[in-house]
Amino acid sequence: MVAVKVFNLETRGAQKSFIAECNTLRNVRHRNLVPILTACASIDSKGNDFKALVYEFMGRGDLHALLHSAQNDENTSYLNHITLAQRISIVVDVSDALEYLHHNNQGTIVHCDLKPSNILLDDDMIAHVADFGLARFKTGSSTPSLGDSSSTYSLAIKGTIGYIASECSEGGQVSTASDVFSFGVVLLELFIRRRPTEDMFMDGLSIAKHVEMNFPDRILEIVDPQLQHELDLCQETPMAVKEKGIHCLRSVLNIGLCCTKTTPIERISMQEVAAKLHGIKDSYLRGN
Repeated sequence: MVAVKVFNLETRGAQKSFIAECNTLRNVRHRNLVPILTACASIDSKGNDFKALVYEFMGRGDLHALLHSAQNDENTSYLNHITLAQRISIVVDVSDALEYLHHNNQGTIVHCDLKPSNILLDDDMIAHVADFGLARFKTGSSTPSLGDSSSTYSLAIKGTIGYIASECSEGGQVSTASDVFSFGVVLLELFIRRRPTEDMFMDGLSIAKHVEMNFPDRILEIVDPQLQHELDLCQETPMAVKEKGIHCLRSVLNIGLCCTKTTPIERISMQEVAAKLHGIKDSYLRGN
């Protein structure tokens, strides 16, 4: 099976989006990027331009639907169950993809629109980053620093509200650090199961601030109730198992907070993020 993305060319920027996605995916190959099989540019039956991309089909759909779409079973409505181990694996997969984009030999690629609906899951729950329609490609250093204009791009505000770093919404500057911010928001959303655009996040309270206010001692009060229940079941086993899970949660959420710092220079790089998350995954899964 394949998935076909047809571009609505009447939409402003669709033509550029198609070209950007083709150019980006032509230069990159990684197990955690959605594989493109072919591109199609032709004329439809009405004589209009037609452009589409054909991707490998991802059987589990996108992360946003997995997190927030209710499933119905007779008279019962429930959310998909996602274990702690699965969530850790998902953020590891996404961090590997972004690390590759930011530090590959072809040059730096900034995704510019990372969000749960752009993260697709295959039948084995392996995450793949998709939708490079807003991506920016550059050569040279990818490490943002104060006054380093080579690591940023100036453009009209693009992306998705809730996942855009403040420097992008205020001045139109995007960089690898902007992707890091978006990744941090996605990570926090995955573990507390709250969208960054929910009504509770207003008047200066963001999803990152919400987690920071409860970190580290009250994190069990704010994480997804499914994770609370999973850790409560550990009471039937040695307490060390539950403590291991709590320590893992704290470590992962701390990475999310490091990614969502207000200024770009304060954020850690995706290389650091990926290395830390791999360490957490290896430690948590060892013996579980």
